[in-house]
Amino acid sequence: YLGDSLVIATGAQARWLNLPSEEHLKGKGVSACATCDGFFYRGRKVIVIGGGNTAVEEALYMTNHSHDVTLIHRRESLRAEKILQDRLFAHHGISALWNKAVERFIGDQERGLYAIELKDTQTGEISQIEVDGGFVAIGHHPATELFAGQLDLDEGYIKVVPGTSRTSIAGVFACGDVMDKIYRQAVTAAGTGCMAAL
Repeated sequence: YLGDSLVIATGAQARWLNLPSEEHLKGKGVSACATCDGFFYRGRKVIVIGGGNTAVEEALYMTNHSHDVTLIHRRESLRAEKILQDRLFAHHGISALWNKAVERFIGDQERGLYAIELKDTQTGEISQIEVDGGFVAIGHHPATELFAGQLDLDEGYIKVVPGTSRTSIAGVFACGDVMDKIYRQAVTAAGTGCMAAL
């Protein structure tokens, strides 16, 4: 196929824990997008899994809907930027569970998620906590395998000239989540899509 220009809009996918119970309860209490599904848990107990910027941002966002947010991280310190950590630790509606890895989401198709099973990463001890919603926030994976070695990438995302949708090759443009490692929202994807088209 020959053309004068190419627009890449292959998107990005949320990273998951790849647990069988996770797959079974997706959309029934287990989600990877607080801004998409957070309002379903207004006034209910939720957990956010992860330790990077994504997890801290999701936990902070969930305080708009829930007074009981727990951040679960498999280590004893976060990888998130310090300013986000400061906001997280200062918030009275968020607690943290350290050195815990999710072993299993517990629920059924009728009630959805109602608990999670955790394993202490230091002692191996197994515990359970009751929850209404679980948000997996361990980052996103842009669909850029096809372009590796052909276009400049930044942490796996297609690198564009700031303020544009131009890539490292003239006539090749990128838009949406494949080039947006910060916002990852439908409105910003549509905006950059318009930029690429123009």
